[in-house]
Amino acid sequence: MVYIPKDAKWYVAELVMECRIDGESRNVVHINIVLVRADSPKDAFEKAEQLCREGEYSSLNLTNQKIIWSYHGLRDLNVIHDELEHGAELMFEEKTDVSEDAIQNMITAKSQLNIFRPHEWEDSSKPGYGPKEIMEKVLRVVGDSPAQPNIGADEIQP
Repeated sequence: MVYIPKDAKWYVAELVMECRIDGESRNVVHINIVLVRADSPKDAFEKAEQLCREGEYSSLNLTNQKIIWSYHGLRDLNVIHDELEHGAELMFEEKTDVSEDAIQNMITAKSQLNIFRPHEWEDSSKPGYGPKEIMEKVLRVVGDSPAQPNIGADEIQP
């Protein structure tokens, strides 16, 4: 059992969500990493599961195929020991007996960090799991130019 501070209020949950699309043999699985405010590990577990269940829904995609998102379970649930502020450690991994080459292989060049990489539009051969009403709004904002940068989430809310 891990150490849980008496005053712990924040947890990180890894939720496993699956999307099935009518007529598509392949599924899509997301691991959603979310912040959970709770008064105990038991409370954190219950709230994480509630978030998962709230994420379950069905809709139509742009090609009018039914999409169904379902919750499968938690991959992990961790306590955050620090207060939430700049520099707070959220989680850590520990490895032992790591060579210099292996350490260097853990490091990602700035240009390859997700936040700095150019947006890549989805491969059209992937299953289309985006809800129709949201994808139609995205297409209205982006138009015919997939190079349109920085679409704000407030611009695509249903």
